[in-house]
Amino acid sequence: MKRMKTTEAVGQVLCHDITQIIPGVTKDAVFRKGHIIREEDIPVLLSVGKDSVYIWENDETMMHENDAAEVLYRMTANEHMHPSDVKEGKIEAIADTEGLLKVDREKLKKVNAFGEMMIATRHGNTVVKKGDKLAGTRIIPLVIKKDKMQEAEKICDGTPILKILPFTVRKAAIITTGNEVYHGRIKDAFTPVIEQKIAEFGAEMMFHEIFDDNDKKITDGCLRAIEAGADIVFCTGGMSVDPDDKTPLAIKNTGAEMISYGSPVLPGAMFLLSYYRKGDKVIPICGLPGCAMYNRRTIFDLVLPRLMAADPVTADELASLGEGGLCLNCKVCTFPNCGFGKGW
Repeated sequence: MKRMKTTEAVGQVLCHDITQIIPGVTKDAVFRKGHIIREEDIPVLLSVGKDSVYIWENDETMMHENDAAEVLYRMTANEHMHPSDVKEGKIEAIADTEGLLKVDREKLKKVNAFGEMMIATRHGNTVVKKGDKLAGTRIIPLVIKKDKMQEAEKICDGTPILKILPFTVRKAAIITTGNEVYHGRIKDAFTPVIEQKIAEFGAEMMFHEIFDDNDKKITDGCLRAIEAGADIVFCTGGMSVDPDDKTPLAIKNTGAEMISYGSPVLPGAMFLLSYYRKGDKVIPICGLPGCAMYNRRTIFDLVLPRLMAADPVTADELASLGEGGLCLNCKVCTFPNCGFGKGW
């Protein structure tokens, strides 16, 4: 491309979009890449501050910003997504379905450190809806070397940075524990909370039993729930270290693999996560601390989307939740668009 005085550019081909900003009215391209400049366009170009413009010159070694943005989109987006229109060197990835957004952080960082290009995404491990904007990309200059874009593509190696995992868990079991509930001294207030939260992911409770603080009965209840076809099991109550709280022992005795008992999240420090294997099926068994019953947001809300998308959670990932794992109980909750749980 070459730079020319606007007043001398009649008949030339613009090599980039020209943006016009009228506060409260518009912020859009008044002329698009490829537009042939006419005499009547000169006053408009001057009014948006373009005393000079860049005119297209054919150079096989260079790639225009719009074409490069499409390359960045291919590096970013996966199935269940579609692109926005390319405008001013920018293109966005839009969700086609509800699900759990996964972000390859290492690839994203490498691309953004490569220079002359950028990709900005939503936080990973969060719920997205159909139509949500997932990422925005752009090339910083008007043109970029083709071989640089080819090198950048190698970072992703055919596996895009983003993916959406649809929610697949549909049948849940709730094991309510505690002498106080079992003997009818207090009402079970925990089960309705869980039912409401899992309903947001298209799941429903298909098994529910109440037990006193007897670890053998709780273990048996978990196993019978799995035999009945539960995709996930939630055990409520009895999660503290008090001697009469038997739920952690009961879960362990199912034979499930213990991932973590305890998490660096407040509220939610006494959370337990395990996985029970039945043939080729893996069923999470969770021990939910009492805070999940009455706090608006807890460790339960951070982990639940991943569990409902059958996305395995590791002990190392739970440990990473310490940074951002403190809920400030804001008067107006903005979760998940806050610091809570951003250690993912």
